[in-house]
Amino acid sequence: MKLFLKPYTFLFLSVILVLTACSHRPDIQKELKAPAVYVTAETEKSLSHSFAPVFLIADTNQSYNKIGSPSARYNSNGKEVIFIDINHPAVYFSEKKFKTESGEYTNLNYRIHFPKIPGSLFPFHLTAGKNVGLMVVVTLNSNQKPVLITAVHTCGCYLAFIPTTFLPKGALPKKWNTTSQRVYGETLPGMLDYEGKNKPKLLVYLRSAIHRVADIRIVESDSLADVQKFSMPLMSMDRLDTIPLNGNSTSLFHQKGILKGYVKGSIKYWETIFLSLISLDFFVGTDKAYK
Repeated sequence: MKLFLKPYTFLFLSVILVLTACSHRPDIQKELKAPAVYVTAETEKSLSHSFAPVFLIADTNQSYNKIGSPSARYNSNGKEVIFIDINHPAVYFSEKKFKTESGEYTNLNYRIHFPKIPGSLFPFHLTAGKNVGLMVVVTLNSNQKPVLITAVHTCGCYLAFIPTTFLPKGALPKKWNTTSQRVYGETLPGMLDYEGKNKPKLLVYLRSAIHRVADIRIVESDSLADVQKFSMPLMSMDRLDTIPLNGNSTSLFHQKGILKGYVKGSIKYWETIFLSLISLDFFVGTDKAYK
C-alpha cells in the first residue's frame, strides 16, 4: 500500500491545521495561574518610557512564558547559539517619524522576545519554535497623542490594529466596529480610550505558551500595584545587532545568505511543512528583523 498524500489532500490538511491553530480561544482569565506584569523601568521621563506597554503574562510558572533578552554562547562543538535569557528581561525600542497628507506622526516601536513556543499537538501549536518575539507599535500624532496601537508577532503573524479615541473619526475605515474586532481567533477591542485617566498605561494580555495577544486595555498605573512585577530596561533596538559573545559581539539576525534578516534559530518547522507550499515561502513563520 502506498503511503503518500495527494497534493490536494495535503493542502486540505494544511488548511485544517491552520484553522485549528487560529480558532477561538478561551477567556484569558482561565489561564491566569501565576500572573505577573513586565514593566519598563522608569529611569527617565521620556515619550518612550511614558508610552511603553505593560505585558501581562498569564502563567510565569513556565519558563517559556517569561520575557528575556536575546543572548549568545558557544556550544560544546564551538558553534554559536542564540538563546533568550529570562534572567535578564528587556524591551527593545526604536523611534520612526513619518509624514502623510494628514500630518506628521511618530512610531514608538517596542520589541520583546520569549525562549520559545513549545511544541504541542493538543492543542496544536502551529507556530512552535525558538527565540520568538512580539512587537507593539504606538503611533503618536504631532501633538504626541497616541492615535493607533499595532501588535504583531515578529514572524509577521497575527497583525492587529487598534485605533484610539485620539484618531479622527474620518480616518476610520467605513463601518468600523469601535466595540470589538476578531483577529485570527482572538477578540480584541475596536477602539482604545486614553482619555479620562490620570496615569494611563497600555496593558497587553498575552496567552500562555503561544504568546498571542488576547486583550489590550488602557488602565490606570495604580491598578497594577498588587500584581507581581518584573522590571525591564528599555534598550535601543540596535543592541540586537551587538549581542556580547566571548569578548566580541554577534547579531540576533542572520547577516548573509538566504536567511539574511531572519532571527537565528527561529525556523518554525510545522509552518514550513504545512504552509511553505501554499505561501510560496520556505521560511514562512520565521521571525524577522523588524526594527
